[in-house]
Amino acid sequence: MSNIYTLPFDQIGDADIARVGGKCASLGDMTQAGVAVPPGFAVTTDAYLAMLDDTGLRGALETHLKDLDLEDFAAVEAVAQTIQTSFRAHKLPPAVEDAIRAGYANMGADMPVAVRSSATAEDMPDASFAGQQDTYLWVIGADDVIEKTRDCWASLFTARAIAYREKNNIPHIDTLMSVAVQKMVNAKAAGVAMTLDPNTGDRTRIVIDAAWGLGETVVSGTVTPDNFVVEKVLQEILDRNISDKHMELVGDPAQGAAVERAVEPPRNTAPSLTDAEVIAVAMLAKSLERQKKCPQDVEWAFDADLPEGENLLALQSRPETIWSQKAKAKPKNAYATGLMSISNTLTNPYGGKVKTK
Repeated sequence: MSNIYTLPFDQIGDADIARVGGKCASLGDMTQAGVAVPPGFAVTTDAYLAMLDDTGLRGALETHLKDLDLEDFAAVEAVAQTIQTSFRAHKLPPAVEDAIRAGYANMGADMPVAVRSSATAEDMPDASFAGQQDTYLWVIGADDVIEKTRDCWASLFTARAIAYREKNNIPHIDTLMSVAVQKMVNAKAAGVAMTLDPNTGDRTRIVIDAAWGLGETVVSGTVTPDNFVVEKVLQEILDRNISDKHMELVGDPAQGAAVERAVEPPRNTAPSLTDAEVIAVAMLAKSLERQKKCPQDVEWAFDADLPEGENLLALQSRPETIWSQKAKAKPKNAYATGLMSISNTLTNPYGGKVKTK
């Protein structure tokens, strides 16, 4: 069921990025291509615009953001706090709230979901928005989904995001926010996969970082992940480094939140993936690179609730940024446009700061 304010993933493609942002467009594109993606829907930028216009927030934003001095850090932080407080002080327009409630009800009664920011300027090859907006995990109940949607909109105006747009001459009001509401994965293990070597730019390699539980621990650096290097064509594991993974992030239905839990020996030093699972992740990343036609930064998870062979899910796939930007910056050298010109850095594909209890 879709309307102007919500769109199911299976009705979204890359052409809808202006309405659903980079993250949701990618989720929809993968869903339509037959990739195993947890189901969900996007709260469109139309809903965000309705929030601005129906509540008077647009005028308040323009006033607060006028003539900002980025050198005055305290002033920027104060403006950010004021704007975020203003968002949270307003209820959503009734039509928007009704659409979100209907979309969530269509997913199933009290289904745990992730509520993920999806700004129109993020997840693009020439942008560095990843990690600037918020993600909320293991959200249960329509009331909480609505509250977290509003919180995602508010996170568009953190001090960091405001400063980034100011420095890069990106209009604040023209940067819109969609929100992904996506079935929560009961992750046995999760992480990220890069379809090139982040250290050398070698596109014959797929590099995988993995840990127990939800993959946010990998991105946040709270756990040193297991690392695997796979040869892309031969599908062979070339290297592996198994770490001491002392904690994991798991869903707690009773709390309605993702919580940290200690990983006891001997599981803490056991590989988080079997060899077969490593190859499966590598082949998923390779297929997404082929589909997207450029090197990818892929977020994935193995769902403990699904049968083996059907439990690997793609949670996000975005173009890598740094190595590809270097390739564009050195067109004069014919050799610099080949494999060694492609370079990247491991960015945060999880959509920003994760809120847990």
